[in-house]
Amino acid sequence: MANEPWLDDDEQKAWRNFLLMRRTLETHLTRHLQREFGLSASDFEILVNLSESETGRMRAYELGAATQWEKSRMSHHLTRMEKRGLIRKEACESRYPEIVLTDEGLAAIKACAPIHAGRVRELFVDVLGKDRMVALGEASAEVVDAVEKHERTSCSPEVRGFC
Repeated sequence: MANEPWLDDDEQKAWRNFLLMRRTLETHLTRHLQREFGLSASDFEILVNLSESETGRMRAYELGAATQWEKSRMSHHLTRMEKRGLIRKEACESRYPEIVLTDEGLAAIKACAPIHAGRVRELFVDVLGKDRMVALGEASAEVVDAVEKHERTSCSPEVRGFC
């Protein structure tokens, strides 16, 4: 890495603006979820994944893959969500239980998702417009592909594992 070139001024500016945009937007949206609906961004992410599954249930390792969370983070967060009645754990044929969206969890996601989507549209989609959204979508997919290739080829195991 010592021989790798530094980012030039334009690259540095673009990278830092991207980081600032991501943090600012994420923080703002999360504050709305917390204050208006009592949900954290992590709660929302789990509820979205469960609500989008055909059965309203997933295995914890599937949620881990979808969210890229470590096993311990997933376990602790699911326990907190279960205590709040948003999800429940159900025994199944496997060693590990399935995570099930409860009626309370479904009501929570149905209440906040349309308002959250409206804010994403207002603060992100409408600001970028159609052409820049398409370009960003393509660029984002390319970055994800590059990261996945790096993980498969030259990334050390202790860095690449997420579940």
